[in-house]
Amino acid sequence: MAAALSALLSHWRRQPLQLAMLLAGLALATALWSGVQAINAEARASYDAAAATLGQDRLARIEAEGPIPQDVYIALRRAGWPVTPVVEGRLRLDEGRSLHLIGIDPLTLPAPAQQVDFGQGDALLPFLRPPGLLFANAETLARIDGAALPPLRLADRLPPGTALGDIGQIQRLLRMEGRISHLLLDPEAAPGPLPALAPGLRLLPPDQRNEVARLTDSFHLNLTAFGLLSFAVGLFIVHSAIGLAFEQRRPVFRTLRALGLTARMLTGLLLAELMLLAGVAGLAGLGLGYLVAAALLPDVAATLRGLYGAEVPGTLTFRPGWAAAGLGIAALGTLASAAQGLWRVARLPVLAPAQPRAWAMASARAMRRQGLAAGALLLAALGLLIWGTGIVAAFALLAALLLGAALLLPLILSALLRGATRLARGPIAEWFWADTRQQLPGLSLALMALLLALAANIGVGTMVSSFRLTFTGWLDQRLAFELYLSAPDEATAARVTDWLQPRADAVLPIFRAETEVAGRPAQLYGMTDHATYRDNWPLLAAVPDVWDRLASGDWALVNEQLARREGLSPGDPLHLPGWQGRIAAIYSDYGNPSAQVIVSTARLLALHPEVDRRRHGIRVAPDRAAALADDMRATFDLPEAALIDQASLKGFSVQVFERTFAVTAALNVLTLGVAGLAMFASLMTLSGMRLPQLAPVWAMGLTRNHLAWLDFLRTLLLAAATMVAALPLGLALAWVLLAVVNVQAFGWRLPMHVFPLDWLRLGALALLAAALAAAVPVRRLARLAPADLLRVFANER
Repeated sequence: MAAALSALLSHWRRQPLQLAMLLAGLALATALWSGVQAINAEARASYDAAAATLGQDRLARIEAEGPIPQDVYIALRRAGWPVTPVVEGRLRLDEGRSLHLIGIDPLTLPAPAQQVDFGQGDALLPFLRPPGLLFANAETLARIDGAALPPLRLADRLPPGTALGDIGQIQRLLRMEGRISHLLLDPEAAPGPLPALAPGLRLLPPDQRNEVARLTDSFHLNLTAFGLLSFAVGLFIVHSAIGLAFEQRRPVFRTLRALGLTARMLTGLLLAELMLLAGVAGLAGLGLGYLVAAALLPDVAATLRGLYGAEVPGTLTFRPGWAAAGLGIAALGTLASAAQGLWRVARLPVLAPAQPRAWAMASARAMRRQGLAAGALLLAALGLLIWGTGIVAAFALLAALLLGAALLLPLILSALLRGATRLARGPIAEWFWADTRQQLPGLSLALMALLLALAANIGVGTMVSSFRLTFTGWLDQRLAFELYLSAPDEATAARVTDWLQPRADAVLPIFRAETEVAGRPAQLYGMTDHATYRDNWPLLAAVPDVWDRLASGDWALVNEQLARREGLSPGDPLHLPGWQGRIAAIYSDYGNPSAQVIVSTARLLALHPEVDRRRHGIRVAPDRAAALADDMRATFDLPEAALIDQASLKGFSVQVFERTFAVTAALNVLTLGVAGLAMFASLMTLSGMRLPQLAPVWAMGLTRNHLAWLDFLRTLLLAAATMVAALPLGLALAWVLLAVVNVQAFGWRLPMHVFPLDWLRLGALALLAAALAAAVPVRRLARLAPADLLRVFANER
């Protein structure tokens, strides 16, 4: 047994380049997959930590439509309810920094909520007395260093981006004096139903999974899908290398079987060999995956913070879960790539491996089966498009579309080559096309990998560019105010707005409250009737006289996310707590994962008189905006963060957008690189197998240089044909991403734009990748010794 295993392993010592291709393909595939999983694991660990903050995954929660008056909390305590108050909100520190603050009462905090050691007796006084203390983890402390905050202390158990302090100090920082965000309660300690002294409050059970985790599910599913696509492309290299190794070892298999090794034992030895290689490549892939994840995590963290308000650390922690999954998928990928070869070894009789037919050549029957599988997958994609619902069905549609098109590619190329052979004039041209068709089965895996990589680049590139074009135009409409005011308190806001009346063209309130639609959270905004909104607001569908109806107070606008989620249309009734009206219009709201409703400002104030009134939008001539902002800061001593100009806000929004797609762009580049490596591996494997076909042509007068240039041309033609085939597939992929996946994942649909110049650049890149992949095999052929070609005629074949 040991001798047989040594004989099998000796092949890799004789073929080090082939071994390198196999290990590189599997390592790269594992790296891209495990890198994505490491990012997802880090993010989900942060969500779990945030959900467990103050024991909220074990404690019941009492909340209202808005902040709870502190008097209600006092009344509940006197009525025997062992509740503890919590104040939380986001404090803007400066232009680029903000902090999630949580205020608690350490004297009433139940045991499950104890995450910080506040000390006992006199040791607790620094926490309670002004200016108080703020506890945060090490990463957060480094991020907020230098900000005007109370003294800081280290608390490693707190989630990133969060600081914990005494409720009185946090109320002062957040301008929430006399108000509480919510109350926490041990579910087993509730005396009964909420008493009448607490009207408008509702008791919610402990939540094991917070809202941020739900909102980001689609984002992480997108990442996983791209990681899986990259893994699949990498497996083409593995499949090609393993297939070649099985083909080249046919004589070894024949000899071992003839010496008495059973098919089962031979299959077992090959399986052990493959698992050994998978272990080595998997470990290398984990190391590469860690580096990929560490490089991409800061962009992912910035995206999650900007889009969802989710705090994720910018540094990566090694977690055994994603590492084990990486090794597992490396083993599964190796088994999938070798399954066909192992099945043949296990099923074929002793002398079958000695037959001269090369395993890499696909039979006509296999091609027909492949065509049937491609047709079935494309029909499945059509069915999912028509009848599928949900994000999983959307990704199943993508998978069926991509895999079906990849399986169809060799049949399309074969048909084209058959037609080219009929049209050829002259013996060399006829041989060239016939030989290209003969080599197609050996190159089909690499070409399919290239097709998927090019289609992914076209599809994702079209989606990102369409989003960028739409998003920037949408920002110009939505961010119509030249200046945005966030006053430190409502009294200052009132003084500033009065001062602005003769100095600005318009000062409009931007008030917001929290509400519910169909039992789910939503944002409620008030809009004042003004030309700023009438001329700029991006409506997708509306009833006639939409703005007059909104100003009446009986109609509302809803964002596209809410309309799609609840199946709403203009004219439909809309129910909010304490109000019933109708929908006047649906508007686009890109980048916002939450449902949003807009009513008139008067209606908002009637529903929520306690609404925060510190934010306003200021219209002024653009050339006067900077001077007006300086006057406001000097007159009212406003902090830098209290006044934001339009250009800064647009710049921040565009920055969040670009970082959002930095990860997908990086995965696209890596996937294209893996596809190029797959083509290189296939060309290298074929270069040694093609001598019997090239030797007769060389003997009839074609020089080695001529043959080398024909091989080079063949590679470029196949790459160009694959690029042409990838174009409609990539556009179909872009349409599915924009019209199906985006709608299911985020709730909005984007218009699709095409960018032909990007296609030309990608085509040139594909040809360059093919040329680089062919360079070494072509050079080897051009320098091949005549004796090697003559030896073909001496060998029995």
